[in-house]
Amino acid sequence: MGRLWRYARVLAGLGILVALVVHLGTGAVVDGLRSIGTGSVLAALGIGLLTTVFSAWRWCLVARGVGLRLPLATAVADCYRALFLNSVLPAGVLGDVHRAVNHGRRSGDVGRGVRAVVFERVVGLVVLIVVGTGVLLAQPTLLAVTVGDLHLGRGALGWTLTALTAVVALGIWTMRGARAARLRDALRTVLADVRTGVLSRGILPGLVLLSVAALVGYLALFVVAARAAGSEAPLGELLPLLVLALFAMALPLNVGGWGPREAVTAVAFGAVGFDATQGLTTAVVYGVLSLIACLPGVGVLLLRRPVARLLRSPAVRQPEVLAAAEPVTDSGVEWTSRPTRLVWREC
Repeated sequence: MGRLWRYARVLAGLGILVALVVHLGTGAVVDGLRSIGTGSVLAALGIGLLTTVFSAWRWCLVARGVGLRLPLATAVADCYRALFLNSVLPAGVLGDVHRAVNHGRRSGDVGRGVRAVVFERVVGLVVLIVVGTGVLLAQPTLLAVTVGDLHLGRGALGWTLTALTAVVALGIWTMRGARAARLRDALRTVLADVRTGVLSRGILPGLVLLSVAALVGYLALFVVAARAAGSEAPLGELLPLLVLALFAMALPLNVGGWGPREAVTAVAFGAVGFDATQGLTTAVVYGVLSLIACLPGVGVLLLRRPVARLLRSPAVRQPEVLAAAEPVTDSGVEWTSRPTRLVWREC
């Protein structure tokens, strides 16, 4: 069932892209690729560095809250690698799964490492929803027209969620004995980690501020993409459209972020009187710039494994130094020196 769902997500994302190209033509894609210049590339790398540091810092706060050690430099490298893998792999989350499991193994608690990444991603999503909803409520006409044009199938979605909730509730209700006890223990563990890793007074304000800062970075990159695509719309008119595009990227029907983002951007641009083709071009430029922004993740992928092998090689191991316990006499007092042992430990 899980494999079928992954294939369905990929096919849905590809279907959206094909439909857009058929409807609007390939010119939008070609124009988007041609419009990317050196300035846009440098801006993407700079903004990508800032947003990655903000996200990594947020992850460090959550990890510290749940009792795990995570240096910021390690978090930044892992986030770059995860962003690149998310961008090039179909599911869009495999990079985050990789960093969660890796951190958990390094820390000796895979479950807690996975929960830390999930909490960090959920906090960012919640901040996006709250800020985006506030921005879109200032222009209800745009929101109504866009949702109406997209035909999101709210009725079908509602029935699906209701059925899923019923199945989960029935499964929990039918649990007895050891299974029910394990589920209760798991829920207590998750709630305890949420209280300490997200909702505590010393962590929650920092998570919100870092999430807002990362969101501003994403919007700034979208503005760079819009300007490169030729849009001269004022920021006040442009930002609500870009927020909608970020909302669309959160939908689980994409291929490395591609698909719903392009559809929503094209529809949103057309809904407010702009050219829908320019909206598609903007989304294409943003997708390419996002990929450029996470290219340092390639360096992490290429360097991490050779460095790890080098550190494990005998040539760079520190020799074990054993000092035999020898009696030392000083002023008639006999002392015994303790043996000293230096043992190589991998970080």
